[in-house]
Amino acid sequence: MLQKSHNLEKLHQAGVIAVIRATSSAEAIAITEAVIKGGITGIELTFTVPQATDVIAQLNHKYHNPQITIGAGTVLDAVSARLAIIAGAEFIVSPTFNVEVAKICNLYQIPYTPGCQTVTEMQTALENGVDLIKLFPGAITGPSMVKAVLAPLPQLNIMPTGGVKLSNLAEWFAAGVVAVGAGSNLLQPAAQGDLAGVTANAQKYVAELASIRKRA
Repeated sequence: MLQKSHNLEKLHQAGVIAVIRATSSAEAIAITEAVIKGGITGIELTFTVPQATDVIAQLNHKYHNPQITIGAGTVLDAVSARLAIIAGAEFIVSPTFNVEVAKICNLYQIPYTPGCQTVTEMQTALENGVDLIKLFPGAITGPSMVKAVLAPLPQLNIMPTGGVKLSNLAEWFAAGVVAVGAGSNLLQPAAQGDLAGVTANAQKYVAELASIRKRA
């Protein structure tokens, strides 16, 4: 399987992508380990984490597992995207669409998932080789937006981030998304240093996703 297609399939299989934000590299690694322990196999390590590229490299070295995919999030420019890719990122996520980031990702055959909110932004992303759209902020648009944009653009693959909760996971997938990005709701216990709570949350998300897919 071609590299880009392979990485996209790993994202699809993961279903739930944990969006990791932390105030230190050590904290980011600890949270990631807790999430993976809970069964989540998709990790988006944001560039707001100090020494993000070093963390990505460390995680790739530790979790050299064909089922686990580790990418970079909050990537705002092509330089950051290239650094992340060199560190081992298997996908790149941005809060907005950036044509230069799209070009560098296409050059290295790495999936680029830009944040889009309007149909115009989504079409522009598609025209520049984007295969997976990040509907962002999901808390503002909601699952109804997915149904609305899939009507004129049924070829879209959508992953919402923001506003994704355990309680509405089924609603998002019923609307037609291929994966979701889960951040604060999933990782909330980490704010109190409760990594076991993060693992427990991850297990609940994985169980809910399995149930959703079984019913589909």
